[in-house]
Amino acid sequence: MSKNLVIVESPAKAKTIKKFLGTNYEVLASNGHVRDLPKSQLGIDINNDFEPKYITIRGKGDLLAKLRKEVKKADKVYLATDPDREGEAISWHLYHTLKLEDKISSRITFNEITKNAVKTSIKQAREIDMDLVNAQQARRILDRMVGYTISPLLWDKVKRGLSAGRVQSVALRIICDREDEINAFVPEEYWNLEAEFTIKGKKKPLVAKFNGYKSTKTVIRNEAEMNEILQKLDNAKFMIKEVKKSERIRKQPLPFTTSTLQQEAAKSLNFSTQKTMQLAQQLYEGIDIKGHGTVGLITYLRTDSIRISDEADKSAKEYVKDNYGAEFVALEENLKRTGKKIQDAHEAIRPTYIEYTPAEIKDSLSRDQYRLYQLIWKRFLASRMQPAKYETTTIKIEGNEYRFSTSTSKLIFEGFMSVYNPGDEDEENAVGFEDLKEGDTLPLSKLSKSQHFTQPPAHYTEASLVKTLEELGIGRPSTYSPTITTIIVRRYVAKENKNLYVTELGEAVNNIMKCAFPSIVDVNFTANLESLLDFIEDGSVNWRTVIRNFYPDLDEAVKNAHVELDKIQIEDEVTEELCDLCGRNMVIKYGPHGKFLACPGFPDCKNTKPYLEKIGVSCPVCGGDVVVRKTKKGRRYYGCSNNPDCEFMTWQKPSDKPCDKCGGVLLEKGNKLVCSNEKCGNVINVQNN
Repeated sequence: MSKNLVIVESPAKAKTIKKFLGTNYEVLASNGHVRDLPKSQLGIDINNDFEPKYITIRGKGDLLAKLRKEVKKADKVYLATDPDREGEAISWHLYHTLKLEDKISSRITFNEITKNAVKTSIKQAREIDMDLVNAQQARRILDRMVGYTISPLLWDKVKRGLSAGRVQSVALRIICDREDEINAFVPEEYWNLEAEFTIKGKKKPLVAKFNGYKSTKTVIRNEAEMNEILQKLDNAKFMIKEVKKSERIRKQPLPFTTSTLQQEAAKSLNFSTQKTMQLAQQLYEGIDIKGHGTVGLITYLRTDSIRISDEADKSAKEYVKDNYGAEFVALEENLKRTGKKIQDAHEAIRPTYIEYTPAEIKDSLSRDQYRLYQLIWKRFLASRMQPAKYETTTIKIEGNEYRFSTSTSKLIFEGFMSVYNPGDEDEENAVGFEDLKEGDTLPLSKLSKSQHFTQPPAHYTEASLVKTLEELGIGRPSTYSPTITTIIVRRYVAKENKNLYVTELGEAVNNIMKCAFPSIVDVNFTANLESLLDFIEDGSVNWRTVIRNFYPDLDEAVKNAHVELDKIQIEDEVTEELCDLCGRNMVIKYGPHGKFLACPGFPDCKNTKPYLEKIGVSCPVCGGDVVVRKTKKGRRYYGCSNNPDCEFMTWQKPSDKPCDKCGGVLLEKGNKLVCSNEKCGNVINVQNN
């Protein structure tokens, strides 16, 4: 019997696949890439038509020796790395590193780790797709050129340890541009007017909003305009001019792509993009499910396709029919195509087996794995269901030719919302106003005026930044998470309460990039480069041509910047904490483990202290400041700055508001405030921002 070797990236994936194949298959993992450009140099031969110089990654020697040993034993080798450019490149590097030229070898791909998908892929084995490999090579070389030529410039002009990147620098610019918009924003005053009408036999009044004069929509810009309108409405008689009933539908959601999964996980679960991708990788590669062994629970997690296989579509619709009823099954797919290229060889992110409901496998998953899997499972099932239906009632009211209106709605058919409700629908119940009709007069109870000011654009969150990057065509599904993680780790951007704020360091780097390398941080230029990578993947553009056209301009810009740019001094943030040794105000520095306090008199004074980050809450025990602390293992908790004299601590972030029932400490748990006193049990819902 022939001996076959299957090589995948991760041990978890190897374990899952192993159970689908017979004893004549050995499944081993490469643990990701085995070759890469060297870290110590550019690694690209500029004078030899940009030939990359690949070397074996340090630490992979023993692993490669083991793989070569197994290759010698095998009659055939299957390269089963991920089904994207990166995976294709890893297979190509394995092919050369393991010297498979004289061996029978094939490339296999599968979008889900199931028995059927794996066995089908072996029957459909193919050659390595060099167009995919070259697209990845081009991306890697472009990123290396930008990073290794511009980063030394930042070290020289700003400080060591900084980095520039082809995509990360554009992401930083997008955040900086939003910060500039916010800083330049001038609020404009406007007023709202609401009328409350008494409805006979009803306790609840009818509330309508001011629209304008006759058929013209009017914006009330100041109090004088408001008072003029109120004067004309004095003693006015109000009559219903129109009652319009209609039905509207709320379409079922599309199944998840990488981008929409990251956005929804951030919004619903408060996960960072990095955490979402880590958990999704675990679910894709396989989880040990009680009674079933290791199971790959979701399809491939890096995709911008919304396509679903016929088999998965049929399975989901049958599940809906059996568990909810035939009337809940979608009649046609709710597909929305965009003009941009999508990796339609992939599917959307969905459960591999719809019958593995979140409730049934909950005990086999960690809490966060369960929450993400439940989100994916519900979203996919909802995408195969009918839209939700609402009955809406719009009422237009007139007094002295000034118009007010109100619109109410009630859900008349749940459809997909019986499974999945994103929670962004403002629903009102129209019950109680069905009897109103045109010509009815309404007794005015009161008019309520309120002053408002227009708000600046919101700061970016990880979710909204991912959405913007996708809309602009910058990066691809595999790049969103590492891009955002990099700019946060480099401290160009600070993340506070979900929002992303530019630091002084980030502003300095962005200003250098805009001044010296305008094309690198130009949104359109970067999006066009992404399109060129897609053309390389299609085989319609030579990858070296793209590099040849890109490098000369970059090289000239770097040389000019070294000469023309002035050095930038980033000042350390001064605190009120005094140095115990010399009395100077200590400054915040950054080390391998985060922030710490240091004396600015270094090297004469080498005093340092831990930096205790205040959260703006007073200790409920002694009145000191509550600060963020960490255990020896790095787990975060909240404690008093007067520790050890005060022993107050909590794992959850305390609120600055006391419990309104017992006066105890309220703790933030998701979108709720929960009293720390279990006997009290007070729970307060907090509106999400």
